[in-house]
Amino acid sequence: MTIRIGPISLLTEQDTARLAQRLASVLVKGDCILLVGHIGAGKTAFARALIRSLIGENEDVPSPTFTLVQTYETAEFEIWHCDLYRLTQPDEVMELGLDAAFDEAVTIIEWPDRLGELVPEAAITLEFAAMTDHHQVTVTAPDIWGDRLDCINV
Repeated sequence: MTIRIGPISLLTEQDTARLAQRLASVLVKGDCILLVGHIGAGKTAFARALIRSLIGENEDVPSPTFTLVQTYETAEFEIWHCDLYRLTQPDEVMELGLDAAFDEAVTIIEWPDRLGELVPEAAITLEFAAMTDHHQVTVTAPDIWGDRLDCINV
């Protein structure tokens, strides 16, 4: 069974940050967040807000577009922010060590289509769309996310 929420309108950057903070409040080691959408749809803005809500608002959170992976530490888990746009084959994911991170960290993955069949079954997907004057996001997750997703409907 699948849980689907949205589309949710994100009228401002603050709306995006609030949604990211809500989701951050329920994350645990081993969670995988897949960020889907075209360039400019709000994926990186959401990832930054999510990471900052976990490590501190004043932290520098660069895009991993060129490094492919940026890692961060929290008291409970490591965060891997991955931008897989430049990858061409799913086996390149293994070279990054992402398979181990799926179990040991919270992974935030932009361009998850590059994972192929390596997408974790328990991953939550946020699909972003750029509208004329705002962004929208639709959340899809397996039912094991259950009550944790109540944080989004607040």
